[in-house]
Amino acid sequence: MKDTSVLMNEFKEGIYESLLKDIYVDDSVLEYQKERYIKALNQYEEIFGKEEVEIYSAPGRSEVGGNHTDHQYGKVLATSINLDAIAVTARTGDEKITVVSDGYERMEIGLNDLLAREDERETSLALIRGVAARLKQKGYKIGGFRAYITSDVLIGAGMSSSAAYETLIGTILSGLYNEMKLDPVFLAQAGQYAENEYFGKPCGLMDQMASSVGGMIYIDFENPEEPEVRQVNVDFEGFGHSLCIVDTRGSHADLTEDYAMIPSEMKQVAHYFEEDVLRKVDKTDFYLNIPAIREILGDRAVLRAMHLFEENKRVEEEVEALEQGKFEVFKKLVKDSGDSSFKYLQNVYSNHQVNNQSVSIGLAVSDVILKDRGVSRVHGGGFAGTIQAFVPDEIVPLYQKTMDSVFGEEACHILKVRKYGGMKVL
Repeated sequence: MKDTSVLMNEFKEGIYESLLKDIYVDDSVLEYQKERYIKALNQYEEIFGKEEVEIYSAPGRSEVGGNHTDHQYGKVLATSINLDAIAVTARTGDEKITVVSDGYERMEIGLNDLLAREDERETSLALIRGVAARLKQKGYKIGGFRAYITSDVLIGAGMSSSAAYETLIGTILSGLYNEMKLDPVFLAQAGQYAENEYFGKPCGLMDQMASSVGGMIYIDFENPEEPEVRQVNVDFEGFGHSLCIVDTRGSHADLTEDYAMIPSEMKQVAHYFEEDVLRKVDKTDFYLNIPAIREILGDRAVLRAMHLFEENKRVEEEVEALEQGKFEVFKKLVKDSGDSSFKYLQNVYSNHQVNNQSVSIGLAVSDVILKDRGVSRVHGGGFAGTIQAFVPDEIVPLYQKTMDSVFGEEACHILKVRKYGGMKVL
């Protein structure tokens, strides 16, 4: 371990340039990342004093395939991205976790009281307390630490800033007290537990898994307690495309019911077959019973169930195409996935707000620019927010300029696939 001042000087001297390139992939962001780490170390020193520290990182994520399938125990293809939350941290001798996040007040929790608190719901304190509680429940060591945290994972853009935060807290406890031996899948489950039981958000597991495990990963949630997780062996850089996320800047206000109705209607179809989720329903039985289901539940529930069954199949095909180096086949499948979300899942705009169709505008403009060279689709939960595009590197500047002109400066973010999940940097 080295103290904050030594690390700041070493970053300034460029000693960690190759490490930053390995983590963040993109040469164009290396100077920004160097300055970001120096600033974080300086902030830690100003707040807590000069001392020996460690640095941890947890990335945001992008969902590539499997839109709205995880809550039905479905299949997902996701990737970590080169935006992350980083923490400068050190162990303390007391039973207290102290965190200062960039732009926020100091937070403290005592490790002798890890029960969920109603007054902490929907706060970062709830996530810290929840992750620590889960580790302790499962017999892992926990202990006090202080940390300064800063994140460039965009909030509200479908990149899972909360999952990165949960993963970061779990990874710190893994590194400081468990020799970095905690399984990334367990850390993802601890993050989900914190978000469900302490924060109060009934999320699935996909976001945390993509952040914790890292790289391009395939997840099968058929057994949600022990999901099948494997990294997809692919050199994404070799395909000559960038992953672009465009914030269409539509309002998320009054969309809670729209989001909630997706899993609700899918589960209603499952209940028709006396099951709790669609993954447990035989696909052939579903198709044979469409007339009866329409009569009882209506057409949208049927269409959303159809999306689920076909999306699970597409995820498998996307993985196969990537592993065989068939990138054009992969892009077509991404396009098909986006079309299914638009037509069948129906999460591109709210039918309660027909004049708020910013995601639709983003997809339509993308089609005009990309034609058959690239693909775009809704990203994340949908209804408002972001779209995802795979864009040939040679036309990325044109794509970015056009999308920024439509939605405002810095609406289009050019990202890279990161190969690491939650990790100890130094």
